[in-house]
Amino acid sequence: MKRSLPIYLTALFFFICYVCFNLQGIYQYSGWSLMSFFIFLSLAFLSSKILRGFSFTLIIFAAVSMAMYYPAYFQHIGPLRLSSLILPLLQVIMFGMGSELSAKEFRNVLKQPKGVFIGILCHYTIMPVLGFTLASVFKFPKEIAAGIILIGCCPSGLASNVMSYLARANLALSITVTTVSTILAPLLTPLLIQLLGGEFIEIHFWSMVWDITKIVIIPITAGLIFHRFVRGRFTFIDKAMPKISMVGIAFIIVIITATGRDSLLEVGLKLILVTFIQNIAGYILGYWSARLFKLSEKDCRTVSLEVGMQNGGLASGLALTMGKLATVGLAPAVFGPTMNITGSSLASWWHRRPPSKE
Repeated sequence: MKRSLPIYLTALFFFICYVCFNLQGIYQYSGWSLMSFFIFLSLAFLSSKILRGFSFTLIIFAAVSMAMYYPAYFQHIGPLRLSSLILPLLQVIMFGMGSELSAKEFRNVLKQPKGVFIGILCHYTIMPVLGFTLASVFKFPKEIAAGIILIGCCPSGLASNVMSYLARANLALSITVTTVSTILAPLLTPLLIQLLGGEFIEIHFWSMVWDITKIVIIPITAGLIFHRFVRGRFTFIDKAMPKISMVGIAFIIVIITATGRDSLLEVGLKLILVTFIQNIAGYILGYWSARLFKLSEKDCRTVSLEVGMQNGGLASGLALTMGKLATVGLAPAVFGPTMNITGSSLASWWHRRPPSKE
């Protein structure tokens, strides 16, 4: 703590600067001060075992702060539209996911079919219904409402596997549910979004099936082939893929924030509240649904995290292919940092409470 104290004080200094600039109306420096605050706070958190897991999320907040204050920097570089990089980045991230998988993960389906079935069932029922209910109750503009439903209809992502490991949950079950839910996504995600979101936005079913296939299935298949024949021969690639995925996710969130800044300023606080409710309700309903089916404590934790944590990157990519990144893409951009904060907190809480032997 003593070694990190100067970093905490530096973070505090930049936060005070941020407040002063806003009070004085000097907004051209506010974004830089807020970004610096989050960066130094992230560096300070790295020295704490408890807070270390929030460091990456704070870096995202730093980047999002810049995107909100200076959106023009994150929309174009010369003639290049930065949004055109989202799909290639997602494909690289999905390739990385595939490169971490092996036949072992798929054999786990046969070993624990009950847990996998319940995890998939809860994931593709609870979150879509929550998204539709919240979008209807809070009466968002139609395209933003569709984004809330879209994030609920997507599969779980790699973040849920990390959180399951930290939460002393069933990691093998988590990886299997994530894998199977992702493989089912080309069929179930378009079907659910058409069923629940069709009144908010026009859905082209087969176009979305193909979009998910090229964003998810083809790169994951390539990753599986890489794992089978190449993995281990080029260790620098194995080490780089997780870092590339983290940077890619942060970059995608920043681009969406910059593109949808005006809409976000209009509905920002309400959208943050709704995504928070959707995320927390997913954890709670996932956990107690698994309890209802008499799963073990470790499996209940796994299902909770698999239900509450979504693949926001895929939702963002689909919003881009619809040509509605600035509206439909907002809920996924907000949901990502939200679930990282809540997921890290829940995993840390469970980590300190080992599941009883049942």
